[in-house]
Amino acid sequence: MNFLNAFLGIFLNPKQTFKAVSEKPRWKEALIIILIAWALFAYITAPFAQKDNIKIFEDNIKLKETLGEDRYNENLERLKKIPSPTGTLFPAFVVAPLSLAIGILISCLIMFGMGRLISAEGKYIQVFSGFLYANFIDKILGNAVRLLLILPKKSILETSTGLALFFPHLEVTSPAFIILTQIDIFQLWMFGIFSYALSYIFNVEVKKALFISYGFWALKTLLYIAMGLLFASFMR
Repeated sequence: MNFLNAFLGIFLNPKQTFKAVSEKPRWKEALIIILIAWALFAYITAPFAQKDNIKIFEDNIKLKETLGEDRYNENLERLKKIPSPTGTLFPAFVVAPLSLAIGILISCLIMFGMGRLISAEGKYIQVFSGFLYANFIDKILGNAVRLLLILPKKSILETSTGLALFFPHLEVTSPAFIILTQIDIFQLWMFGIFSYALSYIFNVEVKKALFISYGFWALKTLLYIAMGLLFASFMR
């Protein structure tokens, strides 16, 4: 199976695609595509991220009291400065892809360990390759949809492809928004189809593979919710 067929197969025929990818891991092309797509997304949304950061800073009365008015104003002016081309390119095309690559490597290591608890078969490179292809759902299709939602609002914080999408009047710092936005439609889709790959890799039933896939998703989601709630407490 060539790369184009594998790419389209993730959306059209994931079961057979993951079978082929598991038998013959091909991770280089997938990694390059994922990192480029993520870098472009980070670059396009950088101005909106800056705008969100300024709004968070301006609304944070607690931070103003902690820093003092002079230091608070200095930091606010620094945030409002338009970054140089280098200042925008480096975070988007170096920091963002590197962070994503590290995150994927660690995620695959955890899922590989979970798989090892129920099966003696499978290799890490198979999990890594399969997870990269699964990420086409979230990092390419998902981010394309997110971008369509971000551009009209000109805000990343106020945009969600999670269940919060159906509750547009929720405050972004509210516990409900933080929880619902982490139950992301594209993430659920991605981890659902990734169970096919895990089933082939570890030679287990799809039910057990779903337990690994969604078990990891649940742990990750709980961590992100906890971090979001902690961050929101500093914004009030």
